[in-house]
Amino acid sequence: MKSKQLNMTTILILLCIGLLAGTLSGMVGIGGGIIIVPALVFFMGMSQHEAQGTSLAVLLLPVGILAVYYYYNAGYVDIKPSLIIALSFVVGGFVGSKIAISIDQNILKKVFGVFMLLLSIKMIFWK
Repeated sequence: MKSKQLNMTTILILLCIGLLAGTLSGMVGIGGGIIIVPALVFFMGMSQHEAQGTSLAVLLLPVGILAVYYYYNAGYVDIKPSLIIALSFVVGGFVGSKIAISIDQNILKKVFGVFMLLLSIKMIFWK
């Protein structure tokens, strides 16, 4: 996929998406899928596949390094579970991307939405 020309408005929207995702990531540990993907679909007109791929590209670099630094210094990072999850995340990301690419984007968007809805309900009503 070729990169599109970015005008000033588009750059400002992308900066706002990144700032919001980064802030929420640092505050409550969310950002990639929950903020970036829907924002790219709704504000940038990307397909679900494009938004998910772009969100994953953001995560390739150590975008959360400063947030992790502060959490680690405060004693809130357990390294061993983090490494285990990171390694299995790599495998899961590979498998999940192969599955997602083969699914129609409208179905994928619905699956994503249902997952977020169910997760939200669980977090609101269960302890």
